[in-house]
Amino acid sequence: MTTPLRIGFLGAGLIAAYHSKSLKRSGAPVVRAGVYDPDTDRAEAFAAASGHTVCRSVDEVLDGCDAVYICTWTNSHPELLARAVARGRHVFCEKPLAFTADEAQRMADAADAAGVTHQVGLVLRHSPAYVWAKQLVDDPAAGRVMTVVFRDDQFIPIQGHYASTWRGDVSLVGAGTLLEHSIHDVDMLRYLVGDVRRVSAHMGYFHGLDGIDDVATASLRFAGGATGVLNSVWHDNLARPSLRRVEIFCERRHIVIDGDDWFGPVSWTDSDGGSGSLEGEHLSAAANDLRDGTDNPDGEFVRAVLEGRQATPDLHTAVAAHRIVDAMYASAAADGNTVDV
Repeated sequence: MTTPLRIGFLGAGLIAAYHSKSLKRSGAPVVRAGVYDPDTDRAEAFAAASGHTVCRSVDEVLDGCDAVYICTWTNSHPELLARAVARGRHVFCEKPLAFTADEAQRMADAADAAGVTHQVGLVLRHSPAYVWAKQLVDDPAAGRVMTVVFRDDQFIPIQGHYASTWRGDVSLVGAGTLLEHSIHDVDMLRYLVGDVRRVSAHMGYFHGLDGIDDVATASLRFAGGATGVLNSVWHDNLARPSLRRVEIFCERRHIVIDGDDWFGPVSWTDSDGGSGSLEGEHLSAAANDLRDGTDNPDGEFVRAVLEGRQATPDLHTAVAAHRIVDAMYASAAADGNTVDV
């Protein structure tokens, strides 16, 4: 019989609630251990909903768990991860890992040196929509990827149901929509098309928040010769949920991911006139046939710890995305000059 994993939480906000609910859906064998948040009311609300126990400090959480979720604002991630791995705790750290790729690399190296299982919150790696789209891209019948157009927009998350006012404070978050939100998109561009060799980028700051970009537009050149465009926008249109649309043009196939990030639809059209579309349960089933496991990233984390292996995606996956993001910010600071990754 498998011994349940004692799970602690550092941070008790919206993303912590997401992972707590996801753990429950996964059916993974866990024991709800401690939770700490400097906002005691928030910690108590999280504990009441999840079954965790409110702790008075980070150390108290770490003393009572086998694995910990780090779901705090970005500037505290490096310190909290260092404290967790120093105690031999397995870690699930939310994205972005840190303000810079070099700091993210130090975090990944520390977790490796401690011999713990580590995973990052780049959850789209488990999305049926992106798993199925990757299969369509990798199919030899599609031909080579020529170009990709990736648009991501949401209302700026300092308002609405996110109510994450800290995302407007550069000292806590590091930067805006590109680092905080579209590191997901950069990771998916790598996942779908391949390594990025050089970028050119421009930023906008329409909300007037110091250091918080609310528009990021980047051109990408991939190692395989493909090109791409990423547009990331934080607007004030609360009538629009967080939405992505991805178009991938291969030599003999056009692929579109639209609607829901998880359940599509994903549609494709081939040069011979063939076409198809999958969404919802049918998409999930097709994607799960391509891999060993389910689409639940939190179940993957628990399984990886219990099986004594590394999780997917690990911290090094995030470091690679951070390096591209760093290059985009460097390009924007140089008025769009091309920067090698």
